[in-house]
Amino acid sequence: MSRWEPDARGRLEQAAMELYSERGFDQTTVAEIAARAGLTERTFFRHYADKREVLFGGSAHLQELLVGAIAGAPEKAAPMDAIGTALDAVAHVFEERRDSVRLRQSIVAAHTELQERELIKMSSLASATAAALRGRGVAEPAASLAAEAGIAVFKIAFERWIGDTARQQPLTSRFRESLDELKAITG
Repeated sequence: MSRWEPDARGRLEQAAMELYSERGFDQTTVAEIAARAGLTERTFFRHYADKREVLFGGSAHLQELLVGAIAGAPEKAAPMDAIGTALDAVAHVFEERRDSVRLRQSIVAAHTELQERELIKMSSLASATAAALRGRGVAEPAASLAAEAGIAVFKIAFERWIGDTARQQPLTSRFRESLDELKAITG
């Protein structure tokens, strides 16, 4: 292996994404990812439990941002408005990495196992969102209903944003547009 270089995690992620794109997720091994990154398999496993986690390693950070933004929303904000504040807060995470986010989504969409893991991630986000709403004093079932609706807004807006190859609208606009559409059909 080459001399130590910084950002092993980032290099592993980049190598994995390149290999998943070139060879496919199923055909890529941890050994190949580590070798492409100029690292050892042992280093890979210090950062990721398995090769799927390269695609889902940011889930905890996303959840922290959502929960923190809900907790920090104005005190008088309605549950869906607090969720709107949270969606705005997480948009920059995706905006900064649009091309890699689009690549990640195409890899996930091509594999049933990864789609299942994505659904688990979204369920965890909904549970954390509901807990954050309950922390603001929103009673059940309103907290869970708002959280599930908020995650649906996230998914729909995200898919629209990913599909917008002309990059005409930022993700925050897509979030607000989808949130407004939800309010219109439930209002």
